Amino acid sequence: MQELHGYYLEDLSVGMSASYAKTITEADVVLFAGITGDDNPVHINAEYAAQTMFKERIVHGMFSAGLISAVLGTRLPGPGAIYVDQQLKFKAPVHIGDTVKATATVKDINVERRRVVLDTVVTVGDKVVAEGVATNMVDRRPTEG
Repeated sequence: MQELHGYYLEDLSVGMSASYAKTITEADVVLFAGITGDDNPVHINAEYAAQTMFKERIVHGMFSAGLISAVLGTRLPGPGAIYVDQQLKFKAPVHIGDTVKATATVKDINVERRRVVLDTVVTVGDKVVAEGVATNMVDRRPTEG
């Protein structure tokens, strides 16, 4: 199973970074609404959304947060890490058709507690749409023996 494991605590250093990008489709929004039960009309009803400050449908904010989870769970620290905390501030809307990029950068490593703190940022082009800080619990490298 070691080939399925991401970084171990000993492999990480402050400044390491990884990203995941996705172009958001109509199907993504509809499926996310169905999976989560969040059928707020600003996400799924064009006529309703046209009357809001956004003037059109917007993608669920937590969809962007889910892309952060994709980075942490598959790239950095990757498989084996446990996502234990996230502070997040939404800064701008995401629209269907936008390419959204989530990036996580190692900010601090607490070896004793096996905690890795990462700055998280979600962008569309050069615009920050969400930003925050995540904490992951990361395994130590197994000892030979």
